[in-house]
Formats: sequence, structure tokens, C-alpha cells
Amino acid sequence: MVGALPKRIILMRHGESQGNLDTAAYTTTPDHSIPLTPQGVDQARRAGAELRRVIGGAGCSVNWRVYFYVSPYERTRSTLREVGRSFSKKRVIGVREESRVREQDFGNFQVEERMKVIKETRERFGRFFYRFPEGESAADVFDRVSSFFESLWRDIDSNRLRHDPSNDLNLVIVSHGLTSRIFLMKWFKWTVQHFEHLNNFGNCEFCVMQLGSGGEYSLAVHHTEEKMLEWGLSPDMIADQKWRATACRGDWNDQCSWYLDAFFDNLPDSDVDDDDDDDVQTNSSSVCP
Repeated sequence: MVGALPKRIILMRHGESQGNLDTAAYTTTPDHSIPLTPQGVDQARRAGAELRRVIGGAGCSVNWRVYFYVSPYERTRSTLREVGRSFSKKRVIGVREESRVREQDFGNFQVEERMKVIKETRERFGRFFYRFPEGESAADVFDRVSSFFESLWRDIDSNRLRHDPSNDLNLVIVSHGLTSRIFLMKWFKWTVQHFEHLNNFGNCEFCVMQLGSGGEYSLAVHHTEEKMLEWGLSPDMIADQKWRATACRGDWNDQCSWYLDAFFDNLPDSDVDDDDDDDVQTNSSSVCP
């Protein structure tokens, strides 16, 4: 039996960390051990309360549930701990530490002046393909996030989360800025060019992918056009999100520019040697069940 789809898949960035406040922290503390600041702790508590309002608000089933995936870094685990203060044991199905949604690896201890030069070089080279010395590129992060996708779908399809299909299920992934952007890129089939223009969420900001009326996930169900522009989505990308909000699951958006138009110039509608006498096959419009 195929598991019921989650109502929402929510990506949350960690709260303000000591590294966000002062990059010199990376010179003496391993990236995975960088803690939250007091401000970050407060952000996480407030984000937990807001998250609780979003997934337990009007229109939700009475017995909604939440399942968390969390990066193993100190700042993400601490964020989750504070977020969890807004939920009861009744509401939380479970939690899993997932190393594949960790931060991009920038190398080991970071020399501040050297890192400044490296990041300037990344801007010239391109943020997706540039690999940090002794670290990862965003393309490397894409590969491990793709592997996480496979596990995520197995969890859903085989109902490993022990979810009652009559209840709303919310999956919350507490992760990092770049990793969350890569997740969205992979999910919505955005191109490398799209990725180059995306912006991080703010600390403890979360992005809601919500199931639309036809069974597709969309950012436009919960978020405004202004918010999507703030995250770096282009008008075409936003139009696609609005289409997804009502599209039937599995439908193809013929109006989505990057599916064909971004790769080909002036494709004809048909072959020039098509026989006009051949039977013309027409596709009926999809109807959502």
C-alpha cells in the first residue's frame, strides 16, 4: 500500500549561529560544532510557535502529525530542540538525524583572509560548480540531497513513518541555507542558472511546500509572490508555482519555459514531412480525480 502524501514538506534554516555573527568563529571551531547565539535560540523558539500555527491552523485535520529530519550540526539540532518546545509528544511521530542534509563542506578550519579570497573566486567561477578546497561544491550537495530524496520517498511509500492516512502529515527538515536551496532546485527541476540567482532563507525562516488541490506541491499555496521574489525566484518560476497549486499530479506544464524553450531554439510544432493523411492523435485534457 502506498503511503499517503504529506500535506506539507517544510524546509527550515537554523537560527542565527556564532558563525553568522562572526566568521572568525570558523577559524577555531569546526563548522559542525558552531553553536547558536542567544538571538538564534530566541529565533528558534519563535519559529517553533509560528510553525505550530501554520500546520495546526484552520483547515487542518484534528489529529495532524509532524515528523522531523535534522542535520547533525550543533546549530540545527539546537534549533530543533527549541522548535520542539511548541509541540507535544502526541503531535510528533518521530525525528531522524540525516547527515545528507548537512551544510555544504567548506573545508576544515577556515583561515579568514583565505576564505574571503576563495568566496570571491566562487562568485567569478559560479556558485553551483565551484568546489571549495578540501570541501564540496553545490553540485556535490545536489548529489547527496538526491540520495536523501530516494530515502524520503521510501519512507512515504512504505509508510515507515507509521502515519495514519486520515491525519495530515507534515515533514519538517531542519537544515541549512544552501542545502535548502538545493532541495528546492532538485524538487522543482530548476536549472543551474536558476540556482545561481536563489537567495538563502533568513535564520529560522521556513519555506512551505504544500500539497495543492490537484496533488502537486507548490510554494504558492502558502507563500506570496513577494516572498518568492525575495528568495530569488524569477517571474517564470513563480508562474510555475502558481500553476502547481491547482495542477493534477503528474501533469506537465507546457507553459513552463525551461522545460523546452530554455534548451532549444524555435522547435517546429511538427515534422515538415508529416503526412497530412495520417490519423491525427489528440490528447484529451487531464482531469484531476
